[in-house]
Amino acid sequence: MRPCTSSDTSPSDTPPPRTSPSCTPPADAPPAGSRAPTDVLVVGGGIIGLVTAWRAAQRGLSVAVVDPAPGGGAAQVAAGMLAAVTELHHGEQTLLALNLASARRYPAFAAELAEASGCGPGGLGYRACGTLAVALDSDDRAHLRELHALQRRSGLESEWLSGRECRRLEPMLAPGVRGGLRVDGDHQVDPRRLAAALLVACERAGVALHRAWAERLSVVRDRARGVVLADGTELHAGQTVLAAGSLSGRLAGVPDDVLPPVRPVKGQVLRLSVPKPYAPFLSRTVRAVVRGSHVYLVPRENGELVVGATSEELGWDTTVTAGGVYELLRDAHELVPGITELPLTETRAGLRPGSPDNAPLLGPTRLPGLQLATGHYRNGVLLTPLTGEVMAHSLVTGELPDEALAFTPRRFAEPSLVPPTQSFTEQPA
Repeated sequence: MRPCTSSDTSPSDTPPPRTSPSCTPPADAPPAGSRAPTDVLVVGGGIIGLVTAWRAAQRGLSVAVVDPAPGGGAAQVAAGMLAAVTELHHGEQTLLALNLASARRYPAFAAELAEASGCGPGGLGYRACGTLAVALDSDDRAHLRELHALQRRSGLESEWLSGRECRRLEPMLAPGVRGGLRVDGDHQVDPRRLAAALLVACERAGVALHRAWAERLSVVRDRARGVVLADGTELHAGQTVLAAGSLSGRLAGVPDDVLPPVRPVKGQVLRLSVPKPYAPFLSRTVRAVVRGSHVYLVPRENGELVVGATSEELGWDTTVTAGGVYELLRDAHELVPGITELPLTETRAGLRPGSPDNAPLLGPTRLPGLQLATGHYRNGVLLTPLTGEVMAHSLVTGELPDEALAFTPRRFAEPSLVPPTQSFTEQPA
């Protein structure tokens, strides 16, 4: 049994060939060189693929996952902020409803997963410590004031603080902090420990792991039937879920009108270590807008401090650059001057799966037997609990639950399928 520890795998810098999966066991016997069919085949073993597999197995379905390094992917780079409120952007109120629904599920989800994986309480690094978003000059303060007004109109709980009140909460903040927002409902989790726990939970639930690349999707008589692996092995399944993150749009064999419009968005992240004499360096996640650039500092209970993240439209490049590291350290230093005294333990870059509207693609496609769970962009960790439930429901019933109807993969080709949603409450600022 794999121990519940942080995975040491990392995503490959070179994207694999496009690949794909399938749905409902085919009536014909599998040909020579193929494997017996399963109910569900998940292409992609990151946190979204693993939570989909785990929840589907809990529903009594036979499930397999295809990934050369399950438990890796973007989770190895992500900071793990569960920031439904402070991540709110104009025009994303429908996505906000989904984010809030998933955030509400996190405490119970974390407890259930910790028990299922044997990690025990605290094994996922889940902390309900809250978030403090601050501004360092008048322009950034005005931007934060606009965000606060949007949060209030959306019925969200956040408290405006003066600079002095911010420094009272977090004494390590720079004297120049002009004001901030205290959001006690935005929490954090350690994505590496989350991925490791999901992998163990999948193994314990009987999910089969195929540690290989899916080469292409098998389509027989206009239905997805599984995938062909790089070594030629055919895997058959009743339903295939494409959950390969930023690589989801590269799976060969997927019809062009079904291929998800997902692109890679590069993010560089730093990790530092806080020596015990300095602890607690920060008591909660601290975010800031510094000269228009966003930076965040996420303190872990084990003394790690995550600093991120850049957002770069550079295709498949995952190079850590001197410029990216410098900008993150420069902005973090303006926010928390003492950070330059800490040891720098890791620099890393990963790829977020971005979609045209920054929202996930969930559920059935127009190709029978093929479902999607991808395009989560900056909210993959936050949306993990809800994505697992939505996909399990879709795999069992063939339909999305009401709260996910706006996120059907078909919304880009058939906008009329997306229902109008007013699931947030407008309130006066």
